[in-house]
Amino acid sequence: MRRLAAVLLVATVTTGLGACAAEPAPAASGSWTVLTYEIADTDLEPYMMVDVAEMAEVTTDESISILSFVDRASDYTDEDVLGLGDWEGAKLLEISGGGATELDDLGDVNTGDPAVLTDFIARGIAEYPADNYALIISDHGASWPGVGGDESSESDSLTLDELQSGLADGIAAAGIDKLDLLGFDACLMATFEVASAMAPLADRMLASQELEPGHGWDYTALQLVSDQGGATVDELGSALIDGFEAQAKSEETSAEITLSLIDLTAMPAVDAALASFSTALTERAAGVAPTVGRTLAQTLGFGRSPDPEQDLYLTDLAILAGEIGVDALDVSDEADDVVRAVNDAVVDKVDGQATTGATGLSIYFPPTQEFYNADYDALGVDGGWVDFLAAYYAAGTGIPAAESASLDADSAEYSVDGDGLTLSATIGDTSSVAEAYIRYGTLDDNGDTVFLGKEPADIDGDTASGSWDLTTLEISDGEDATAAFVDLAIDDDKNIVTIDVPMGYYSAADVEGETYQNALLSLVVDQESWELVTETYYAYQESTGGYGELSADAEGIISPELLTVHDDGSEEWLATSDYGLYADLPNLSYDFPTVASGTELYIELTIVDFGGNEDTVYATATAP
Repeated sequence: MRRLAAVLLVATVTTGLGACAAEPAPAASGSWTVLTYEIADTDLEPYMMVDVAEMAEVTTDESISILSFVDRASDYTDEDVLGLGDWEGAKLLEISGGGATELDDLGDVNTGDPAVLTDFIARGIAEYPADNYALIISDHGASWPGVGGDESSESDSLTLDELQSGLADGIAAAGIDKLDLLGFDACLMATFEVASAMAPLADRMLASQELEPGHGWDYTALQLVSDQGGATVDELGSALIDGFEAQAKSEETSAEITLSLIDLTAMPAVDAALASFSTALTERAAGVAPTVGRTLAQTLGFGRSPDPEQDLYLTDLAILAGEIGVDALDVSDEADDVVRAVNDAVVDKVDGQATTGATGLSIYFPPTQEFYNADYDALGVDGGWVDFLAAYYAAGTGIPAAESASLDADSAEYSVDGDGLTLSATIGDTSSVAEAYIRYGTLDDNGDTVFLGKEPADIDGDTASGSWDLTTLEISDGEDATAAFVDLAIDDDKNIVTIDVPMGYYSAADVEGETYQNALLSLVVDQESWELVTETYYAYQESTGGYGELSADAEGIISPELLTVHDDGSEEWLATSDYGLYADLPNLSYDFPTVASGTELYIELTIVDFGGNEDTVYATATAP
């Protein structure tokens, strides 16, 4: 193990990770020290232990050193890791030779404390000098709110501000200018906000726009450095992207993946382009808002949920800007500049069948003020984006009553036959319309509506229409089966259907619902055959707003959340173990049966303007 002289460390670092001694060996040209910060004191622990094992498969030599900070939980897995057994709390490991050397047993630490991250960075760089330095942070990701959620420390996470301070202090203490590569093996971290904040701290950032499957990255891809005797930052970043894609294909999770390598030195140009675009939009907010609203509703989004309280409201920045520029010619030059700047900043990327066209950077954009998180104001996001959002929302509240979303109830028509249930109506004024959708379900004996799905409706001129083909989603554990609510989108160009299903999970030890956890099932289905392409269950972290793949006990209970609207108009998402399934997730099956003949059906068609105003028509029918 290579170490700096103790006097150097004392001069530059005050750390709780231990002192250093001994003279380091000289670093090889193009050599790397890879630091991994495993926030495994969460339900993602089982997946991260596999990642650590993958690191041990890498041949470490003078060209690459791997130092891993691993903070484990008490009860998610008791798997042995690299011959060190099971443990609770944090250990500092040097990973090499197919195993690991324990450098320190740090006990119970709070990985959401930026000082802990600072100490790890400082010690790792001081003890393992190299030509290049990478830091990879793994856990639940929530985009601009941050990453992590240490369960033994009240789910404390690293906010974006804490990430900045933890990294900056660690880099300064280590005596380097910045990292060569900063990675987030976590959901949703490839956003403008994160990249802009991290730009002074690293040359490159590797992160995902979309939710990541639990297996995350394939760390055997680090072998590239050893094989070549060194690597450039772009070579290493691309190797990690290729490894992630290959592993996702092997695990059959590739349909919704994203991963992008971002040149953070190019972020000032993105900042400047977004500032000009935001200013142009703000100055024309009232006039351009309808175009923005329609574009936002159709742009590729990430971290979406049928429950608006759990939606992250992230949209692809370059797609959004480009499409606005097509329709709003007075801001087209500024929009084109954003597209070019993002394309220049994204060095390499991968996407899946359902995320085809993702450009590499997302941005926060709730459709209405109602869903805007005021914490975003405190980020200090440069470029006028916050000002534009405020102006856009103000334009929405100022829509004249005569121009707000409205449907002519007298024009509503419905039909039901073997092909499904269709409902259409005439739009009163189309100038402010952003989108339309249908919701559908069945009527129970109490007069309540149990909704089984939601999907986009069509707008053709002044007519909105939507159809339900009367199929439903049924999930079975082999013993019981239950219907599930689907938030469904059909992409004819990609020949796929994407389905989001709100779920609830209870651990095997649950008695009275005390372990309830919100979850999201994401399905991709072939449009023609309706065969399943991928399925992934994600856990929603209430405390942080982050997501990560659900680690479920097969004896636990997984239960779809069904949207019930009572006869008084109140809505309620209901998930109880009374109709739950055993959470043996790999062995659950999915079917798409048609509702039984004679079932009392309900369908409603809703139109929404860019201010969030809605109008709805509905119809009831009997299934043929």
